[in-house]
Amino acid sequence: MHALVEQATEHWVYLAPLLSDPHSEAEYDARVEALDEILDLVGDDETHPLVGLANRLGDIIESYDEAHRPMPEVSGSEVLRYLMQEHGIAQSELPEVGAQSVVSEVLSGRRKLNWRQICELSERFGIATDSFKEPREKLRVLT
Repeated sequence: MHALVEQATEHWVYLAPLLSDPHSEAEYDARVEALDEILDLVGDDETHPLVGLANRLGDIIESYDEAHRPMPEVSGSEVLRYLMQEHGIAQSELPEVGAQSVVSEVLSGRRKLNWRQICELSERFGIATDSFKEPREKLRVLT
């Protein structure tokens, strides 16, 4: 038997629970806890031997989240409103969007965020630009 396969065989009983898809909240929580421990060990060292395991475990957790905890579809203005509440920001404190009147129009739905505003807000709050993506409008089927 090849040495690598032999080593994998010896240690598989310990790795299999981490690398299998969770089928319950308890299994999911165990994967998240394991990932947190691994990330604490790895730190900022991208050459650490456990980086690959951390990446795979992250993929497993993300897959479970997408299947069991779908994100609600919200508008860019709803995301902005949430961020403002979370960070205690007034309409007049968003130069990334514009004047207070522009922020008010965005929050009321009379105006949509443009690409420049989205990029600047994403940078300010450290979130992906996709967070401000407008939900797909349901297509009407004409009969």
